[in-house]
Amino acid sequence: MQNKLNIIGGNWRSRKISFEDVEGLRPTPARVRETLFNWLHYDIIGSHCLDLYAGSGALSFEAASRGAKRVVQVENNAIACRNLKANALALGAEQIKIVQSEVFRYLAGDAETFNLVFIDPPFKLNLAAQTCQWLEDKGWLAKHAKIYVETERSCQLEALPENWRLLKQKTAGEVMYHLFERVI
Repeated sequence: MQNKLNIIGGNWRSRKISFEDVEGLRPTPARVRETLFNWLHYDIIGSHCLDLYAGSGALSFEAASRGAKRVVQVENNAIACRNLKANALALGAEQIKIVQSEVFRYLAGDAETFNLVFIDPPFKLNLAAQTCQWLEDKGWLAKHAKIYVETERSCQLEALPENWRLLKQKTAGEVMYHLFERVI
């Protein structure tokens, strides 16, 4: 089944991206994306953005539409990657690079620094906190990077890097979402 969602703002406002049903894929709802990008309004333009567990790419396509300079989408599922590539091509999104890889394998590689990171792992796998720690420990974050973490409401984010400060947090249905800043 083909699913579609609208990009909310920026150069590609109202353009649609499409994706197929893939197990564990749950695009960030429009009202959550709208809130997140209101929070990030001054941090997007010119940013280097990393989208881990990219799925439909809803977050990173939105960031690219709003002026992110460089976006890396990391996704393990081959079908989801094929959809990401098709959407990037349809949008003419030359600033987007798609990497088909398991997230921890990618993070174990040569680190680049990003100042904006999206972490939205499949629910029920408890990957968020470990992913956050790997980002910090392996040198993937710029000073004062902003990190968005989306989890199921019941997930307790524990053992996060000590130098991360919670800026914002909200709940929407079964989704809990957080915005952190790396403080150095």
